[in-house]
Amino acid sequence: MEVKTLDKELEDFIYSLEKQTIAKVIKTVGLLEKFGNLLTLPHSKKLYKNLFELRIRGAQEVRIFYAFHKNQAVLLHGFIKKSQKTPLKELNLALKKLKSLT
Repeated sequence: MEVKTLDKELEDFIYSLEKQTIAKVIKTVGLLEKFGNLLTLPHSKKLYKNLFELRIRGAQEVRIFYAFHKNQAVLLHGFIKKSQKTPLKELNLALKKLKSLT
């Protein structure tokens, strides 16, 4: 399955991470390419009807929201997770970007 990023903002975020974390992001995105919507925990979690999160564990806990659109996985928004709950601000931003897809 083809995986693409929605905007340069997300690419800049990914490359601003620590080198070890960037490698984990690339590996996890590779799993998404290989398994598509069959990818599940611990790498991917469904949040809403068409919104999922890639879960990158390590020194930096990273979450990347994505959705499936026209036979592609589209990476929408990423952030460094600092608390147990997903911040509403980050979730709302991802939902806004998801709406821009359709």
